[in-house]
Amino acid sequence: MADADAFRRLFWSPPMIFRGWSSGSTAPMDWLESPSSHIFKIDVPGLSKESIKVHVEEGNILVIKGEGIKEEANEKEKKESVLHVNERGTGKGEFSREIELPENVKLDHIKAHVENGVLTIVVPKDSTPKPNKVRNISVTSRL
Repeated sequence: MADADAFRRLFWSPPMIFRGWSSGSTAPMDWLESPSSHIFKIDVPGLSKESIKVHVEEGNILVIKGEGIKEEANEKEKKESVLHVNERGTGKGEFSREIELPENVKLDHIKAHVENGVLTIVVPKDSTPKPNKVRNISVTSRL
């Protein structure tokens, strides 16, 4: 059932990083394959559905981007407080990830939703047989 190229597509895609939120932290992702679909679950803490964009580019490349605004302390809090740890960062947090999808998917039926800080993308498989890409080329003595 598993696609042999799935590991190549996953490990050759750039890592999803929340830049500016916490230096070098990655957004954990699960990629599940069922008999009928590929399911991606990605942690996107604090992001709303409006701040997440999902689209497919030429070559079956699933592109996932997100951008959020982290809250900043107001001026009074800044003057009266001492910051001891800043792991959450301040300013704009963003991430981007590209995943090469298998050829046997229904690109027009991809669904995505975010709930409780987890983005779930369901990519249904296409069970209709594809035409064979192998083509015989006849060899002649002249071009």
